[in-house]
Amino acid sequence: MANVVRDPKEHPDAVLADFVHADPIRTFDLNQVAFVYGSRWKQRFFTKKGDDYYVLPAQWDVKKGKWLPFHVEKGTDWWVPFYGESNFERPTGPLCDGCHSVNYNITTKQVSEWNVGCEKCHGPGSLHVMHPSKTNIVNPERLDYVRGNDTCIQCHSQGQPLSNPIQGKYYDWPVGFEPGKRLADYWKLEELKPGTTNFYQFADMTAHKNRMQGNDFVQSNMYHREIRCFDCHQVHSNQNTASLIAKGNEVCLSCHTKENPAGLRGTVAEHTHHTEASTGSQCVACHMPKIEQTIKDNFVSGHTFRFISPILTQQYGIPNPCTSCHADRSNEWALKELRSWTTTSPWRVAP
Repeated sequence: MANVVRDPKEHPDAVLADFVHADPIRTFDLNQVAFVYGSRWKQRFFTKKGDDYYVLPAQWDVKKGKWLPFHVEKGTDWWVPFYGESNFERPTGPLCDGCHSVNYNITTKQVSEWNVGCEKCHGPGSLHVMHPSKTNIVNPERLDYVRGNDTCIQCHSQGQPLSNPIQGKYYDWPVGFEPGKRLADYWKLEELKPGTTNFYQFADMTAHKNRMQGNDFVQSNMYHREIRCFDCHQVHSNQNTASLIAKGNEVCLSCHTKENPAGLRGTVAEHTHHTEASTGSQCVACHMPKIEQTIKDNFVSGHTFRFISPILTQQYGIPNPCTSCHADRSNEWALKELRSWTTTSPWRVAP
């Protein structure tokens, strides 16, 4: 997170994309790039014009190693009607920079720091630097679960400021929010509607696209049991994928023990009906399926932790983890298999 935005002149190793070979999709050169953004799923490129930055019209698919167009189309994000059609009529200041920097000033367009620096999660730090103390810095661990999670949800959610427009512009990040405050006083999450499938959501209100981990999470039993994002993610370390506190099922089973009412009653294999070390025995395979699009044909995990039954696929077209993995099988096959399981309730998994 602290290295998500990089100046390619200072950090040439941050550039993952192929700028050597010509490609009809890429209409710009590396010398036009002021910042590169992202490194895991996609890499996008910002150029500077005047005192604003703009996203250039091609992005690099990191997983597939190829160029893809980048342009937010009509009928997608809520802010599109308030800006021009061209990428160069859509400055990153109101649309991106509040989450990709520390202390973005909407009047001066200046920042304390590009990147998700310390103050993005811990609040103003100058007094703490001069006089280090637990009492003059925000530690999300010591906040109540709502404000603790708000530290992450401020950027990992879709919504808009309560006061939009601000100084005549529409912002896509929570202007004025600082860690320790109540995010709901600055930000409203995208309205989700049961039974509706659109750009943002599936009909069961699971997110349809990336940057909606917060929208998912606040619906979950985990959130209502006062779990915090950083109970699973260790954002100060990239030792594990997605900055997780441990690898694989260790994350989930550190809480879902046999002593926990929400824990397993047998082995993992008995719970999943898949062999112990298989992909199908990963907790995330069923409870966090990769169905939320980040770029074309690249998907990230849902965060409602609900099992999506094949029934919902039949009724609403929501991808389910069974036939997403067993792509050669039908929903009917998956339902028959689920109904044969005696270790789980048929009323919950396959009504």
